[in-house]
Amino acid sequence: MNARKIKRILGIIIRVIILACFFLAAVLPLFWIFVTSIKSGTELYAIPLVYWPKEPTLAAYKRLFTYSNFGQYFKNSLFVTLTSSVAAMILSVMSGFALSRFRHKKTKGFLELLLYFTQTIPSFMIMLPLFMFFSKLKLVDNLPILAVIYIATVIAFSTIMSRSFFDRIPVDLEEAAKIDGCNLAQSIIHVVLPLTLPGIAAIFCFAFVNIWNELFIAVMMINKASKYTVPVALNSFISKAGVSWDLMSAGIVVSLLPTMIVFGIGQKYIVAGLTEGGVKG
Repeated sequence: MNARKIKRILGIIIRVIILACFFLAAVLPLFWIFVTSIKSGTELYAIPLVYWPKEPTLAAYKRLFTYSNFGQYFKNSLFVTLTSSVAAMILSVMSGFALSRFRHKKTKGFLELLLYFTQTIPSFMIMLPLFMFFSKLKLVDNLPILAVIYIATVIAFSTIMSRSFFDRIPVDLEEAAKIDGCNLAQSIIHVVLPLTLPGIAAIFCFAFVNIWNELFIAVMMINKASKYTVPVALNSFISKAGVSWDLMSAGIVVSLLPTMIVFGIGQKYIVAGLTEGGVKG
């Protein structure tokens, strides 16, 4: 065996080890959360640690949906997240198309710079003004208002993503559609949008995951327990008396399901969309 083959084999082994380390770093916390959610009360605090319960139980999940009213929190999160994600997707597609086809380069460059600038502003800087503004209007504890705030937080980056997708679509296709008798709306709907479906899916998934997992704005804007979203409900399991680890773990497992479903369904489109948006043809 020559030196070249040895180097190639060593390179493969090193890559496999690195990938295995990343895999374990990603999977082990999820595995431990799931194991914690099916442990009994005595096994949660047992020393030495119990790595797998002798008698797995779903008691934490039953308590989660009966005594903790987690089903209502889940519905609240679904309402806010789906409403915000769909609205942000539609608005960003419209604004991204307009920005992509904008002909004045200086104005276009200024608008793009403005969008990028909004991404440099920490969300903590706007939380207090937002709360004061909406509290004076008596719009705190209002899920539709929370959805509007979430739309504002993701619309800038979604527009940037959308613009990059539309930049890849040749204007000649729209002109050809106009020659065939299509107006602007018809050329967009029947020609442009079908070519950018992977990108639109990527925008929706980006918005969905960010909004579903958002905590700080929701904690600030929602005080009534009946209006809690999932992150706020999980945060409420932490009290002065301690942390309800079994409820917390069960809630995390349940809260992971929507994002897993979204990515499972849209994985093919997400990868294609991000690839298309990252390379300008």
